[in-house]
Amino acid sequence: MIEAVIPQASLLKKIIEAIKELVDEANFDFSETGIRLQAMDKSHIALSFLHLRSDGFSEYRCDRSQTLGINLNSFSKILKCAANDDQVQIKAADEAEALSLTFENSSKDRMSEFNLKLMDIDIDSVDVPDMDYQATVSMSAQEFARIVRDLSSIGEAVTIDATKQGVRFFAKGDDGSGNILLKHQKSVDEESTSATSVEITEPVSHSLALKYLANFAKAAPLAERVTINLIEEAPVMFEFKISDMGHIRFYLAPQIEEDQE
Repeated sequence: MIEAVIPQASLLKKIIEAIKELVDEANFDFSETGIRLQAMDKSHIALSFLHLRSDGFSEYRCDRSQTLGINLNSFSKILKCAANDDQVQIKAADEAEALSLTFENSSKDRMSEFNLKLMDIDIDSVDVPDMDYQATVSMSAQEFARIVRDLSSIGEAVTIDATKQGVRFFAKGDDGSGNILLKHQKSVDEESTSATSVEITEPVSHSLALKYLANFAKAAPLAERVTINLIEEAPVMFEFKISDMGHIRFYLAPQIEEDQE
């Protein structure tokens, strides 16, 4: 038996919204320690990784590890039936053919129950090794979303340059170019959500497709900050921490640079 309770449906809605444009269907791995999801997009360029710890739920039970295959668009449609402040209960019996979803409002005078058909999804897992990144950028998640939105109107790719001075986002298109520099702030207040910091061993530059970053930016409502980890000749990792519950990570393979200067 699996049972997990999330206090507010808005959190689960945002999590699924951040992933469903990249991945149509995915396996959710339930275990005693929590829930994990790992899925590659169809083009095998972007990898999504979700981890929700068991202690982040108001209630959590997993008698034995199970993998549940779920269509994310169908999951999203059912979640839209819940009010943002509804409590969500997720249940599945052993060898279940459907996931049970119960929504209950705060006054506990309205309860809705839905069943989502489970799928048998054959997906190979991808082993992501731990890496010593050459540059780690920590910045406002909302600022990241804004930069991606602004530069998407200029071109199809963005070059991210991380140096000791800060991080630069550059895009070039047929009609012009855009250049945004966020300077490194030496002393960052832990309570500040707008400051940018760059930890670096050597400068790194990568060119990335903006259409994928636009999907990653949908995770911005989940976190105050995003961490961008860069290393030469390896995918760039974007991490959004979900309060005290876990995180979403996106890995994106760099483009081969073509006259970005």
